This record gives sequence, structure tokens and C-alpha cells, in this order.
Amino acid sequence: VKTTFVRNDTLEIDYFNNKADSSKIRWINDCEYIVKKINPQRMAEEKAVHMKILTSTKDTYTFEYALVGKSNKQKGVAKKIKD
Repeated sequence: VKTTFVRNDTLEIDYFNNKADSSKIRWINDCEYIVKKINPQRMAEEKAVHMKILTSTKDTYTFEYALVGKSNKQKGVAKKIKD
């Protein structure tokens, strides 16, 4: 699945299927943060997601993520497309 997002220290806006969705970000340390939807539309969207950056290069980073409190982790890659 591919999505585009814009993020700063406290806010992330995701663009997926021509829809924008905003989330709050709380950083735990330099490589981990919690993402929580601001206006969830369904119960499944109410749960926060723990993100952990595993490795990085100049324009990409590999990360793992899971619902907060769950052990079932998935991995992904983020690529910077512009400043």
C-alpha cells in the first residue's frame, strides 16, 4: 500500500485515495513515536500506533509499527520525495 504524508514534530497529514487524514504525534525518543488519529471515523482508527525507525539513509528509512500494546509488528519503508 502506498500513501503520501506530510509531518512535523506534532502533526502528520496522510493522503490516501484522494482523502486527507490528520494524526497527532508524540515522540518517545529520536527513533520512536506514537501516532493517534485526530478524528477517527471507525473504532479501529481510535487505537494509537507505535512507530519505530529501524534504519535510515539520506532519503529513506525502514520502520516497524504495531498497535500500542500489541506484539504483531509490520515493517515498511518511507521515502522522502521533497523538502
